[in-house]
Amino acid sequence: MKLVPLGDRVVLKQLVAEETTQSGIVLPGQSKEKPQEAEVIAVGPGTLEDGKEVKMQVKTGDKVIYSKYAGTEVKNGDEELIIVKQSDILAIVE
Repeated sequence: MKLVPLGDRVVLKQLVAEETTQSGIVLPGQSKEKPQEAEVIAVGPGTLEDGKEVKMQVKTGDKVIYSKYAGTEVKNGDEELIIVKQSDILAIVE
């Protein structure tokens, strides 16, 4: 199944969380939260807001940081994806 986002929505794939810190401390499974960093899988065409065109600022392949409780989780085969509005994306990681 191929997901094609509408309007100003973006499909994200969460990046795998690190299991050890940079100093080598291993984090137990229960203390980990889902990462807020993801890769952009698909981007919608944009939308009109107050009669003005809102262009998409992210593109497929970008790594982004998004709001903690944003989006809708969707399963696509074995993959777990998140669909968010562009406004829920806080930054592009370069």
